[in-house]
Amino acid sequence: MKLYYMPAACSLSPHIIVNELGLDVELIKVDSKTHMTDKGINYYDINPLGYIPLLELDDGTTLKEGSVIIQYLADLKPEKNMIPANGIIERYKLQEWLNFLSSEIHKGFIPLLKPELSGKYGTETAKPKLEQRYSWINDELANKDYLTGQFSVADAYLFALTQWGKAQWLVPTYNADINFEKFTNLRDWYLRMKNKESVRKALITEGLISE
Repeated sequence: MKLYYMPAACSLSPHIIVNELGLDVELIKVDSKTHMTDKGINYYDINPLGYIPLLELDDGTTLKEGSVIIQYLADLKPEKNMIPANGIIERYKLQEWLNFLSSEIHKGFIPLLKPELSGKYGTETAKPKLEQRYSWINDELANKDYLTGQFSVADAYLFALTQWGKAQWLVPTYNADINFEKFTNLRDWYLRMKNKESVRKALITEGLISE
């Protein structure tokens, strides 16, 4: 398998899952400006949509949506308990988290990452809404180590997104204009995640922290 990624982007979440599960996956870096891979291939020839992550299976099949990719990867090793089995309520609750993160958090960051394009919408609408969503996540993490109670693919996704904000304890990446300092449960969860070997390995490989 091949995983196409850009450093500090949402593709960090499947990168973490690959490490956690010990999967044999080739990592292929894509330049965010040129969209060329580290093998000299135009990424648009691989994914016409242009965004990452993308997982290419051994038979050539591709998966293009991050929340789908991390579920697929986790299902390869169900004994690792990174995702509940299909057909039980716990699976649907986890998918509820993934859909929320995709639609409310991931998309919520976009106007803040491109302030020159979003204008007042970013500061007056997107930012307050994103802060409200994170306030709710912070409350959900009270008395819990992870989003569903145990480490899952949803935590890897949230970790990749959260470091786009601003706080002293975050790994600096895009630094969108939202500050998480007041969210103490989120902070404790983030530091717990950051100290996991699978997360540290991904951060080091992507050049976000030093060894």
